[in-house]
Amino acid sequence: MDDAASEQERLEGLSVIFSAALEARRRGLTERARELLRLVLRREPRLAEPHLELAHIAMSGGRLDEAELEAREGLRLLETGGAWVDDLPEDVLRSHAHNLLAELLRQRADSDEVIFGDPERFRAILAESRRHFSRAATLDPDNDHAGHHDFYLGLDERLSSGEE
Repeated sequence: MDDAASEQERLEGLSVIFSAALEARRRGLTERARELLRLVLRREPRLAEPHLELAHIAMSGGRLDEAELEAREGLRLLETGGAWVDDLPEDVLRSHAHNLLAELLRQRADSDEVIFGDPERFRAILAESRRHFSRAATLDPDNDHAGHHDFYLGLDERLSSGEE
């Protein structure tokens, strides 16, 4: 078997594990999903999608630091190497990754620690969140969540700067 066929077979095997992780997550078996996603990443660390799924799991569990690290790594991998799973067009997947990171940052900005902390840090987190929402909306104009938050975060910036 040549190297290309061997690589394809290996990725197909990882795809089966990834699908099992998605099914486990759908059924509420988050620890099992995490184990399977980590197994995929141990075998092939250059895949973005498992990182994005781990970010979703961590975010739903309120572990924003972990979720942010996973989302940033998934986005970095998408921006440098492309997508692995062919279920979505690459721009839609990249939009999803930007949207996920933006939502995590927005949630972080909503925390008491940030709201009642350093105002510059609060503004910086919101500005980064908006940049990611804006990028997500540009990559996929049908991404209503990104478009909504991009608009409202931009509106807040325009109002605070005196623009209308």
